[in-house]
Amino acid sequence: MSTSDSTPTADGELAALQAALRAEHAAVYGYGVVGGHVAPARRADARAAYDAHRARRDELARAVRDLGGTPEAAAAAYTLPFTVADPAAAVRLAAELEERVAGVYSDLVRASTGARRRSAAQALREAAVRAVRWSGGSGGSVAFPGLAERAAAAPAASSAPRT
Repeated sequence: MSTSDSTPTADGELAALQAALRAEHAAVYGYGVVGGHVAPARRADARAAYDAHRARRDELARAVRDLGGTPEAAAAAYTLPFTVADPAAAVRLAAELEERVAGVYSDLVRASTGARRRSAAQALREAAVRAVRWSGGSGGSVAFPGLAERAAAAPAASSAPRT
């Protein structure tokens, strides 16, 4: 691989920022569902995660504008990976949301440099920690969340806007 192949580009960084922004929009939506179904004992965790994703979403929108792009708007609704009808499903959804967000931030780490890369790495770490907390440490976590090899092994679930 030549040096130019491994050097992040502004276009690649902007695309990765937009992907992270889309993931944060989906996470904010998903945590709305989680909050409506999670047990009272986990509501504070759901609220803290919701607030964290809203803050990251806003940060990403600013970063997209800083690179001359127009931040993608949130969809009116998103397709959930499974039906959430009880507290156990809400907890599974929260863990799934965090794992998806971690994957997208992994891409942003690869596509960016400097302060933006550090911020993406911090967001990746925070999502990975929340994923483990939501999964209850049940052994479902991975050493390096968000890596493409892990994503290739798992079936893809849609977080695409509902039409």
